[in-house]
Amino acid sequence: MPTISGTPLLDRVRTPSDMRNLGPEQLKQLADELRRETIDAVSVTGGHLGASLGVVELTVAIHAVFDTPDDRLIWDVGHQAYPHKILTGRRDRIRTLRQGGGLSGFTRRAESEYDPFGAAHSSTSISSGLGMAVARDLLGKRDDRQVIAVIGDGAMSAGMAYEAMNNAGAMKSRLIVILNDNDMSIARPVGALSAYLSKVVSSRPFLSIREVMAKVAKRFPAPLARAAERADEYARGLLTGGTLFEELGFYYVGPVDGHDLDHLLPVLRNIRDAEDAGPILLHAVTQKGKGYAPAEASADKYHGVVKFNVITGEQAKAPPGPPSYTKTFATGLIAEAERDERIVAITAAMPSGTGLDAFAKRFPKRTFDVGIAEQHAVTFAAGMACEGLRPFCAIYSTFLQRGYDQVVHDVALQNLPVRFAMDRAGLVGADGATHAGSFDVAYLGCIPNMTLMAAADDAELMHMVATAAAHDSGPIGFRFPRGEGTGVALPERGEVLPIGKGRVLREGTAVAVLSYGTRLGEALLAAEDLASRGLSTTVADARFAKPLDTDLVERLAREHAVLITIEEGSIGGFGSFVAHHLAHAGLLDGGLRFRPMVLPDRYLDHDSPKKQYDEAGLNAPHIVATALSALGRDAASRPARA
Repeated sequence: MPTISGTPLLDRVRTPSDMRNLGPEQLKQLADELRRETIDAVSVTGGHLGASLGVVELTVAIHAVFDTPDDRLIWDVGHQAYPHKILTGRRDRIRTLRQGGGLSGFTRRAESEYDPFGAAHSSTSISSGLGMAVARDLLGKRDDRQVIAVIGDGAMSAGMAYEAMNNAGAMKSRLIVILNDNDMSIARPVGALSAYLSKVVSSRPFLSIREVMAKVAKRFPAPLARAAERADEYARGLLTGGTLFEELGFYYVGPVDGHDLDHLLPVLRNIRDAEDAGPILLHAVTQKGKGYAPAEASADKYHGVVKFNVITGEQAKAPPGPPSYTKTFATGLIAEAERDERIVAITAAMPSGTGLDAFAKRFPKRTFDVGIAEQHAVTFAAGMACEGLRPFCAIYSTFLQRGYDQVVHDVALQNLPVRFAMDRAGLVGADGATHAGSFDVAYLGCIPNMTLMAAADDAELMHMVATAAAHDSGPIGFRFPRGEGTGVALPERGEVLPIGKGRVLREGTAVAVLSYGTRLGEALLAAEDLASRGLSTTVADARFAKPLDTDLVERLAREHAVLITIEEGSIGGFGSFVAHHLAHAGLLDGGLRFRPMVLPDRYLDHDSPKKQYDEAGLNAPHIVATALSALGRDAASRPARA
């Protein structure tokens, strides 16, 4: 590999401080090497490639200009932080990315001092950055500390970003926001003239002139002073396209080419040295997948990748298997929409992740992508329901948390029939704790008027889509996991289930396992093991957490010595509902040994789903151990089969 120095520069950069004596040409070489290293690493681990390649030069420039980690650098979402991780002492572990025991796929405070704020959900960087800036000002520990928030324009579709900018603009705290515009969705003019204007308006002389003119204008009568201010804002907005951000109280610089270090470096230095400008927004235009032809040609396909061949770009193909739960959901929803023109689908910037891209191909006018705006998505669906449509709001369990008040106030309080399809329920593997769907049963189950279901397999998911479509008497939600289904035969169209009724799959007499969700397969395996130990076991699928099938719960409690509930959710969910009913029915007053199995009360790190559920204690051996413990028996003992 040809190098300026003879030795790859990346080998000499262990922390950002090693970059700060490098000249512009060396930094360009470093960026090239960093891009190759990122591509090679992600080809081994999989992950978010396109966004990371789009910020290579920006990452190099920021770390070369600012004094990180003393200066706080916050990456919104964290999808684009892989080059940042390589430059901040984690290169030797970058090929453990998203693997069990390895680096997180997102920024994480516990991982490095260079990650001052953990992120995986979008649009949090400006709010957290403003909090850090205000803390700096109040505590006075380091008056010259810079706070830099890098936010993608996709994340700018969330209202939280504008709430934060509005607050920052009013407070006038020194804060730098870098808008990584990787879809060129805000402004097109990028080139020599734009770079020159950006350099001028971010320079000290220009800022000084503005300050002098502002002081002079204050001596004018009020109408003239305001006219002078407006003329300055208008002129700068006309030149740069930053009027929106100026109105929010930010000093706008840009747009600049986010891949041209000759443009980035001087502008970042000017911004760094601007002492009294208040909050500043730098608009950098970048390209997703920059520098890797397959990713440039197909940005959506290379946003998140599995292992791939660096030379050809071909991604590893999983062996043929059952369709994913996400695909099955889409199939079921399309089948219902074919027969009911009132069915519409809503996603919050996740059409492919939720399967609604397939729905959109069939029903483009009945599909609505509202951007990263879960709060709006929920209330938008509520408005549709008011007028007789049948909206399906398809949002990951972990992201629906962001629209919780709207679920309570705008949907459930008014008893509107909005259907919530919650993908990624339970543990999700490589994305880790930030994306796990751990809490929806608990946070939705406490809301009046809500009906809740969990699919145990692919066919059950089809039935629950049909049930939700037919349910017009209030809000209803159903959850399903990430990944492949079980491969059971799928109906052409789902059946409408009786609300609040479960099913029994295996009858026994000693132990009862009542499953809510896809732990049902593990429950059946556990029943086989228990039977080999002389313990006849009933296995039931609750289907509904709310309303609870109280007849089924009471029968299981009366006819068995041990009743175990199991779910892929936190404490406070399905098991708590069962316990509440058993207590009020007096069924815990006798000899019943009731044992709820839930996710542990801690966040589980990224790993394979199988290992995550092992750590959580929710696989078949754990069910067996729970039953034996309840009966006071040693797991090693295996009496003759009854």
